[in-house]
Amino acid sequence: MDQEQPERPQVEAPPQQPIKYGDAFNVSGDLADQPIAPQDAAMMQAAEATVFGQTQKAGPAAAMQAAATINERAGLVGHEDATEAARQRGVTVTETESQGTRVITESVAGQVVGQFYEATPVLAATGAGRQAMVTIGEALEASGRAAGNKPVDHSDAAAIQAAECRATGSNLITPGGLAAAAQSAAAYNDGFAGNEGRVKLADILSGAAEKLPADKVTTREDAEGIMSAELRNDPHRKTHSGGVAEAVGAAASVNEEGGVIGDTDTTV
Repeated sequence: MDQEQPERPQVEAPPQQPIKYGDAFNVSGDLADQPIAPQDAAMMQAAEATVFGQTQKAGPAAAMQAAATINERAGLVGHEDATEAARQRGVTVTETESQGTRVITESVAGQVVGQFYEATPVLAATGAGRQAMVTIGEALEASGRAAGNKPVDHSDAAAIQAAECRATGSNLITPGGLAAAAQSAAAYNDGFAGNEGRVKLADILSGAAEKLPADKVTTREDAEGIMSAELRNDPHRKTHSGGVAEAVGAAASVNEEGGVIGDTDTTV
């Protein structure tokens, strides 16, 4: 019987140059040319643990630790080394809450190396007491109920993409997310002459709040941006009754009198 030969482990030659901040993060200036040092990573781990309760998997601290370990094993930095910029200007994790969105920013020497967005419950005072404010995801769900039988077109897809970007704080479309699904549906619907067989808004927007990777309370600025996207992509330059722009605008109106703003800053 043939016997498989064990694979010979691959050994990589140690790097001639250390892994620098500019290699791992989108930073500039002197920091970009500095090697990532073990004590820099330790400071970021401590800051993350203070805010998150633990070091974040695949976060900046983990990336810094991996780079620092490679640099140390190659003899390019010492275990007690810290980058001068990090030592003098600090390693920080800043938490800001604004209108239902928790924004956590991680920085080294004043330059951002990571940012996270998380929805938080916000209450607004009203004449009838206190009620939960409406998020972008909830507004999208409302549109799915109000105009659910409307076939998805390119103006809907553009509005949904704008809504997703504003909810997540990122200009990147989430693979398999709402915007990607809406764009695919609009392209698919182009092949049909009538409404039969077309993908409807309800098919895309059902459970929208849960499908978004992050969500936030709807603001007037969000509503205006989403309406602009819908108008630009409609051949008649009109918004749709019960559509995405109208639903987000209604949510912004509900939220206009609410909002909570606060800051915390953890520096190591």
